[in-house]
Amino acid sequence: MSIVAAWEAVVDKGVERGADDFWCTLADRRPGLLPERDAPLLFAALGRLTVGGDDPAGRAALLAVLGRAYRRHGLLPHAATIGDALLAAVARHARPLWTSRLADAWERAGRRADEAVRRAAARAEDGPAWCPAEVIGHDRPCDTVAILTVRPWQRLPFRPGQAVPVCTPRRPGRWRWLSPANAPRPDGTVELHVRAVAAGVVAHRLVHDVRPGELLHLGPPRDAGLRLDPSARDLLLAAGGTGLAPLRALVEQVAAAPDGRRVTLVVGVRAFADLYDAPALDKLQRAHDWLTVVPAFSHDPAAEPAEQGDALTIALDHRHPEDDVYVCGPPPMLAGARLRLLAAGVPADRIHLPSAMVP
Repeated sequence: MSIVAAWEAVVDKGVERGADDFWCTLADRRPGLLPERDAPLLFAALGRLTVGGDDPAGRAALLAVLGRAYRRHGLLPHAATIGDALLAAVARHARPLWTSRLADAWERAGRRADEAVRRAAARAEDGPAWCPAEVIGHDRPCDTVAILTVRPWQRLPFRPGQAVPVCTPRRPGRWRWLSPANAPRPDGTVELHVRAVAAGVVAHRLVHDVRPGELLHLGPPRDAGLRLDPSARDLLLAAGGTGLAPLRALVEQVAAAPDGRRVTLVVGVRAFADLYDAPALDKLQRAHDWLTVVPAFSHDPAAEPAEQGDALTIALDHRHPEDDVYVCGPPPMLAGARLRLLAAGVPADRIHLPSAMVP
């Protein structure tokens, strides 16, 4: 049995049970160290970090949350106590399969996790580590994509183009970056676009299982390389798949305070049926004469010739020399985007791509 299997046994029995033991141990040794309501999230996140297995973006999201939590509650001086409480809870709930060999392996992994959390806490800013958010809308415009509208219990202090760690209790301890598809709204609601992919356990749950009335948890927003440049230059935005979300948020930011710039948004999909956000985009375009929305169909022979091709190719057809260019989409789209833009004559300081932490 591995530490991964031991952790999965704890999860299968219910994270809340293990978290109760974890918190009780902490409360006995360091009264008042951690609010009881935060114990399940911290327990699940620490367990997940210890056993590993997340992709780099998922690990970055997990550490962003843990770093903020340790800073928020002053946990670093008590890291050894927290590690002991975690190990004791896992050992109890992984019985009868727990062995001394597993305990040694967990301790070694725990030391590596502790070092990672310390580095994350040193980089973290002040503020809450997470905020509950109620799902108030769950739309499925196509089979693999969901549009979730959530209402955080406290206003989420994000800017358009940022990314937010998101966790569902259906997959405790696993966090995934998502970018809000809207600029901040008066009612505080946040729209999230999620595509289910084969390896994405969080995304699969968010698309296929989560329903209105459930709670998600949102972590601290972080810049992702897509902040709107204050220069007021015209914008050329190229989106692929749910990479549309942060770029649509930038459009809404311009709409909230028009500054004379023109915006061209190229939305890349395989075929017409994949234009999952068409109603919202049509509404935006009809409301603002400075906005042009252009579809790009990579696998639709029925599309107009000017709309046939990948998003970046079509975007370059619409480029003006002074444009700031933003690109967001799946990894294959981003892999050669910078080189293609540079080769097309776009200055390096006018190219904006998502940082590596965001998938």
